[in-house]
Amino acid sequence: MIDIHCHILPGMDDGAQTIADSLDMAKEAVREGISSIIATPHHNQSYRNTKDEIIDAVIDLNNSLKEASIPLEILPGQEVRIYGEIVEGLNNGEILSLSQSQYMFIEFPSNHVPRYAEKLLFDIQLQGLIPIIVHPERNKQLMEQPDLLYQFVEKGALTQVTASSLCGYFGKNIKKFSEQLIEFNLTHFIASDAHNVKNRTFKMAEALDAVDSKYGPDMVYLFKENAELLVENSNIMKELPERIKRKKFLGIF
Repeated sequence: MIDIHCHILPGMDDGAQTIADSLDMAKEAVREGISSIIATPHHNQSYRNTKDEIIDAVIDLNNSLKEASIPLEILPGQEVRIYGEIVEGLNNGEILSLSQSQYMFIEFPSNHVPRYAEKLLFDIQLQGLIPIIVHPERNKQLMEQPDLLYQFVEKGALTQVTASSLCGYFGKNIKKFSEQLIEFNLTHFIASDAHNVKNRTFKMAEALDAVDSKYGPDMVYLFKENAELLVENSNIMKELPERIKRKKFLGIF
């Protein structure tokens, strides 16, 4: 199993702080059945982690994992908070795609979607890259206006839901919205967004068990296969997105 979103690189953001933390996370990942992780440190106002810095940190961590005989491969990635000059960042070598593929992460603020988001997602695609919106299920505006997410996906963006969201660790409304994103073909990946082994750990096995019990093994296969296809830089599997019906949305309208 491949985890495409994880804050395992030490000392780069609010994830692992030390190499010992990273190794603890790696051991937990292996216990979950994870064989490869894309390390995705934040790149935002609080943390500036550029492409070259991340690649160097990935090399160092892979060497430490080898020395510790932990059977886990780390690949380079980045969680980019949306900002107006992302295309410039791509062109000047600041921005890093996932495992240096055609796919890249875009993070929205937790409470809203910037007005320029649609144009920027389009501009990223004009650069030959496919934006993946991370944890849309935890965005307040998208929860209230799910049609907005439908429009992004319909126009070529992909999305990634957090395993802990599906398991209910962020509350029942976020769990319900996560399930609706699956039901209406509005998400394409499940990943851990793990930050540590205490309160923000992997929960990948638990999430995929939940998907299996609610949607069957074919849906589990789709999510696992899409992570592998991403790392291979191949086209992922996806169905036509559907609008979330208002009367069903969280049961509160």
